[in-house]
Amino acid sequence: MVKPLYARLQATAQRLIAKFGQVGVVTRLTPPDPVIGGEPVATPYPATLVPMAYEDRYIDGTTIKTGDMQIYISSVGLAIEPTVGDFVTANGTDYAIVNGDPNKYDGVTAVIFIVQGRIAA
Repeated sequence: MVKPLYARLQATAQRLIAKFGQVGVVTRLTPPDPVIGGEPVATPYPATLVPMAYEDRYIDGTTIKTGDMQIYISSVGLAIEPTVGDFVTANGTDYAIVNGDPNKYDGVTAVIFIVQGRIAA
């Protein structure tokens, strides 16, 4: 059951991201069938998001590298939960998700997804 506090926080996050963010895409690669083989299938999911560069004080060269982006993704209307292995397209650049936090404070309601994106090679 969704608690009213988290539903309000989710609505506030959605409103702010819609106002200050941009339209992007979260792409999930589905691996090929292990028996039949084939190519991975890329499935795009439209999303509203805000990409922000990490402040210099957080860049340590191992966990967070220069060029990494902290990407806030609205959970409202997003059919999947972005996770490591997915890709986010923002500012015309593809970022591989290397770390993420679904922000499910009550264990059920995803208020917002915050992911660490690294430029995909």
